[in-house]
Amino acid sequence: MEGKDLNTLIKNYMEYKKNYYEKNKELFRKLAEEGQKPKVFFITCSDSRVAPNIITQSDPGDLFVLRVIGNFVPPHEHALEYSGVASAIEYAVSVLKVEHIIICGHSQCGACTSLYQDIPDDPEMMAIKKWLKVAEPVKKYVLEKIENKTVDKEKLAELTEKISIKFQIENLMTYPGVKRRVENGELSIHGWYFRIDTGEIEYYDLEKDEFLPLELYLK
Repeated sequence: MEGKDLNTLIKNYMEYKKNYYEKNKELFRKLAEEGQKPKVFFITCSDSRVAPNIITQSDPGDLFVLRVIGNFVPPHEHALEYSGVASAIEYAVSVLKVEHIIICGHSQCGACTSLYQDIPDDPEMMAIKKWLKVAEPVKKYVLEKIENKTVDKEKLAELTEKISIKFQIENLMTYPGVKRRVENGELSIHGWYFRIDTGEIEYYDLEKDEFLPLELYLK
């Protein structure tokens, strides 16, 4: 299915203004006057098929969202190299004081697939090439894990996508504010894996070291 063109988006905005906004005027008035107070920081991929507010059926003001290629989180030691991502993390954790961080990876992730491809030394691709280096430890771990095993491309992709989520959780814990608030019991970090083709979400169970259907988290 092709993406919508600009004219369609503008028409959709007009429908939004006429219907959704008019029905939720009070919510927007409150958000404008009182500011944002989200409890959840949602870190996910820039992939256009992953829509946090739709997936979680959340309202404006519910999620503080960071979208980056591959939902990669640079470790704190490289924070100044990737200041946009680092500043979003610090703002969510130390200013907004969110109570939960969700790292949401997904199936068919182009960034994870690109880890196994040669990116050309092209001026138009240099930022992408540098960004993918954030996940080099993920690639190394996966290759060591499957050494001498026959794994098809789909299984390799899914394994990489899920291992990456675990690594991004570890990278988050290198940020002083995150570490402090987690250790104080003020903040929880969750790993989610979203399957684009089925709409299903699995969560990472630390104790079992495996991904389970999200519905089980409530039981």
